Parts: sequence; C-alpha cells; structure tokens
Amino acid sequence: MAIQVLLTDDHPAVREGLALLLQSHPDIRVVGMAADGGEAVERTLQHEPDVVVMDITMAVLNGIEATEQIRDRCPGTRVVILSVHADAEHVFRALRAGALGYVRKETAGREIIDAVRAVYTGQRYLGATIADTVVEDYVRQRHAANPLESLSAAERQVLRLLLEGHTSAEVAEILALPPDSVAACRSRMMQKLGLWDPAVPARLALDGEPRSRDRLL
Repeated sequence: MAIQVLLTDDHPAVREGLALLLQSHPDIRVVGMAADGGEAVERTLQHEPDVVVMDITMAVLNGIEATEQIRDRCPGTRVVILSVHADAEHVFRALRAGALGYVRKETAGREIIDAVRAVYTGQRYLGATIADTVVEDYVRQRHAANPLESLSAAERQVLRLLLEGHTSAEVAEILALPPDSVAACRSRMMQKLGLWDPAVPARLALDGEPRSRDRLL
C-alpha cells in the first residue's frame, strides 16, 4: 500500500512542486494539502495520513505547534519538517515537538523521498546538512560542559600528578621538564578550568560532580 502524505506549506507553488515530486514515486500518494498549521491539524485528523510534510514558518499556527498537536491527537502520523531554517535551535525544537524527520528546502529534491520512507517505518531522518548541524552543536555543548576536554595531553599529565599530591618541582622532575615549563603549563590549565587557587587542584570537580581522580581523568 502506498504511503499516504499530507503536504503543508504556505506557498502554493511549493506544495504543487512537492506533490509532483512525491507522486512520481509509485509507493507514495499525496492525500491532501494545507496552507498553515491549523489546517494541517484539521486535515490530519480528517485523512489520518501516514506522513505529514510540514513547513515551520506559517500563519495561524506554525509548524512546530502543529507538529505537537498532531503528535498528541493523531499519534499514528509521522511528521517530516521541511524548512529553510537549518540552525540547531529550530531542529531541536522540531524534534522535541515530535517530528521524526527534518530536511532543508534547498535539498528537498534529493532527500524528501528518503525522509518520507524512513519516518513511515518509524526511523528518524535528518538531512545531511541538518545532521552536521546537530553533531556540531552536540560537540560544542560537550566541550562547554566539560572543560577537562580542553586540556592538552601535557596539561592532563601535569593535572594527574598534581592530583596525586606531587609538587610542581616534583612534577618537573618526573616529566623531565624545566620547572618554568611546568609552571606555565599549570597556569594555562588553571585558566582553562576557571580555577584561581593553584594550591587546591582538587577543586576541579565541576557542577557538583564527584571529586575523584578517576572521574576527572
């Protein structure tokens, strides 16, 4: 049986173009169209399509809000967001609202068919540029959330030895480094970790995490 799709976009030309594209594939059938989020919800309840292709920026009810209502009122229908917005904030808002797919309009010709087929089977689908955006944002947040990851290998060595109770002079001897190099390394490390008391390296516990060496290193 063909995948039944409802198209939602406030531009008639976009809806017609998508309809032609989707119906050129025998396993997909467009069962309706909507010009805004409110109409999308109404027609979803009326037609119970397998997939709704949804724009975000629309009058009356935007695509994020419409997706939330479809999720709550017609849980058997999956939503693919098709939008000009590619920033992480829009993507995460759409996913939190219940969308299973997200594709940029400029790449829709290549990706929308795969997106519809994927979400129909319950899989998530993020367009290539959207996936890159999500990964980059995740890496950025991880880096911000854990300053330890900003340390170089040398700084990690110095930190480990300091946490073991060695003095800076002993660290220099163990690592066969000039004392000035160890002092500079320790200073950089403290700056990166936002520490202002170099005599208390054990204060490296962040955000209430356990202050164990294993946890930190």
